[in-house]
Amino acid sequence: MQTTLLLYNDNKLETQNETASANLSKSQLVLGFGGKEVISSQPVYEKLKATFPEAHIVLCSTAGEIINSRVNDNSVSIAAIELEKTSIQPVIVNIQDYNNSYEAGKALIRLINFDNLSYILVISDGSTVNGSELVRGINELVNDRVPVTGGLAGDGTNFQSTVVGLNEKPSTGNIVAIPFYGQHFVVSHASMGGWEIFGPERTVTKSIANQLFEIEGQKALDLYKTYLGPYADELPGSALLFPLGVKIQDEDVPIVRTILSIDQETGSMVFAGDVPNGSKVRFMKANFDKLVDAATHAAGQAFKKLPGAPQLALLISCVGRKVILGKRTEEEVEAVADTFGNQTLLTGFYSYGEISPFNDHAKCELHNQTMTITTFDEI
Repeated sequence: MQTTLLLYNDNKLETQNETASANLSKSQLVLGFGGKEVISSQPVYEKLKATFPEAHIVLCSTAGEIINSRVNDNSVSIAAIELEKTSIQPVIVNIQDYNNSYEAGKALIRLINFDNLSYILVISDGSTVNGSELVRGINELVNDRVPVTGGLAGDGTNFQSTVVGLNEKPSTGNIVAIPFYGQHFVVSHASMGGWEIFGPERTVTKSIANQLFEIEGQKALDLYKTYLGPYADELPGSALLFPLGVKIQDEDVPIVRTILSIDQETGSMVFAGDVPNGSKVRFMKANFDKLVDAATHAAGQAFKKLPGAPQLALLISCVGRKVILGKRTEEEVEAVADTFGNQTLLTGFYSYGEISPFNDHAKCELHNQTMTITTFDEI
């Protein structure tokens, strides 16, 4: 495996880093993560197709682009990957062709041949796709046979529309899966949040999908406001600072759920993922140092499963973390870079949701507000 990192900025495509024997013309897979306006209105796909004529090209809009230890906005971070012992067969579906995201997830996986399959990377639209339902559909057919990681496209802090594309200009509603085949491909993954939990554990007594109405018979929004104190006057903007930790069924580790909007009339809250009836919830709050420490921990968890430093690490972090960290955003990326060392190239993006299992040999989950890392290498 050989990798080249490139940056598209101001209509120019420039190489940033590459492994010793990288050959652009031999790349089979190109991952491009960029600002929506840039990858939608500028000739990014055309330039990449001309540069990588034999490669499958996947493009995804973001809420920020990661390249090595830097975080950019309105650029395109590109990883060109030459696989020497591994094959790929990317597939795509569009949410508009299905009744819901669950059915789209199942349809996506049905397109994949499982013979000699080792890993699946999923890059999905983040505005029209329900990430929880997408993951549920994926898990129904994959179960835990191979690891599945990935993320939902972003649109800065606009939260309007996102775009994803496979071998064409990206557009809304697309969901791409990239299956990797062969026993020489080595993948590792980890996902960490770093949020502080506070308040007692409570039970959800009324919810519909990702809309939470009641917690133990009390209007969810009213209860939430009692914990926010002065921040309650700053809703919905302050909601990013106080996500919800959700324990589903018998899971020991809570899934973090970001609040997207509130409804004062019904006293409900809408989240960036489902909050099922009967689930156990606790409120969470941000701590800058713990967010950065969690990124370090995620990198360490991914690294310790490997025989040595991986060649490439894909970082998918949540837009909420970027908003909260502000000028300190690069600190979490630098923490990951320091953990892996100079041998590992970093690419990735800030997302509207992260996809990763909690641990090895487990089904994938939709996460919010995490740093999710997947490493790629061949042996």
